[in-house]
Amino acid sequence: MTQTIYLHGFASSPQSRKAQYFLGRSPNLVLPDLNKPNFGELTVSRQIDQVRKLLTEPSYIIGSSLGGLTAAVLAEEYPNLVKKIVLLAPAFQFTKNWRDRLGKDVLERWQSEGTLPIYHYSYKEEIPLHYEFFQDAETFCDYHFTNQIPTLILHGTNDETVPLRVSEAYAAGKAWVELIALDSDHSLGDRLPELYERTQTFLFDA
Repeated sequence: MTQTIYLHGFASSPQSRKAQYFLGRSPNLVLPDLNKPNFGELTVSRQIDQVRKLLTEPSYIIGSSLGGLTAAVLAEEYPNLVKKIVLLAPAFQFTKNWRDRLGKDVLERWQSEGTLPIYHYSYKEEIPLHYEFFQDAETFCDYHFTNQIPTLILHGTNDETVPLRVSEAYAAGKAWVELIALDSDHSLGDRLPELYERTQTFLFDA
């Protein structure tokens, strides 16, 4: 028996449109809330530890954005338990993209003040996020992925949040990684039926 786990993205939740689309068609899907116990003290390491506790049996992991990075790290660290992963616009080089987007002044203010207001799309409000999130995420920026876990990446060509090139760089030279570029944005929200069908085929028919 292999369980399937879905990991939502940053400032999202199990109630996201994409997560609910998958859950509606796969009712046994395990869908943890990665905001718990609170979003303000979130770190990538906390997410990894939270999901690791769910790996009590062989597992497939589907990860969206930051959930994709989390899935990839878990596959690297627990190859005996994580059998396949599907990454939806995975947030590789996460902090590099944030540096470019936020700029030096905002990052310095975040560090000095300790928190930065982040709009949470599921909660529909701004929540102060501790600077520890950025510091912790930095440790995964140059993470080396070498375990040959079968991997499918679906990434939008018009993604302005996490550029397609980061998935291309991840997939380069890895025969066990299949990268499919879709005409979509970061949310991939206009390709939900295709995302689901490609995921199902990869996990259960390949």
